[in-house]
Amino acid sequence: MTRTLRVLMLEDNWTDAELIENQLRRTGVKVITQRVDSAETFTSALREFAPDVVISDHSLAQFNAQAALEVIRAVRRTAPLIVVSDVIDEQTAVASLRAGAEHIVLKRHLARLGSVIEAALSVRRRLGKLSPRQLEVLHHVAEGHTTREIAGRLKLSTKTVETHRGEVMKRLGIHDVVGLVRYAVRIGLVPQEP
Repeated sequence: MTRTLRVLMLEDNWTDAELIENQLRRTGVKVITQRVDSAETFTSALREFAPDVVISDHSLAQFNAQAALEVIRAVRRTAPLIVVSDVIDEQTAVASLRAGAEHIVLKRHLARLGSVIEAALSVRRRLGKLSPRQLEVLHHVAEGHTTREIAGRLKLSTKTVETHRGEVMKRLGIHDVVGLVRYAVRIGLVPQEP
């Protein structure tokens, strides 16, 4: 990675945040970080800081990674969330991944964080080719809405929705709706069904 990454850390412990930042710098990743520790500051930072990546502890006192994923889907859909934790039980890990977390990295394996971030950004790179409206259409398609339903929700004609969907397929290099849904689930644009 040659560009500077904007990394938002949802972490209530300064020491842990500093440990993560130092590890990223050791792996050669150029970063600008911001640390937040509540739902309010997290939502605000998603809008104003506009992170490329979100790193989250799986559970803060009042806010957890799954709740953070819901906010990400509403505010900054393209940012991957990576859970970094000391320990995490299997049930929480599975729930976080199904909710859309990109990966889980244990703090004792922080050396992997750089490559995990690079892989997360790589799979999302194609999203940069989409307009905000096309991203909305992709989101609705992945949620299982029909063309008519999407048109009603976005106040567009069905022909316009079909055009957007066709352009999304072309720009992402995906040739069917099933492929669009798989991609959207893969990147956490929509949560996986349990």
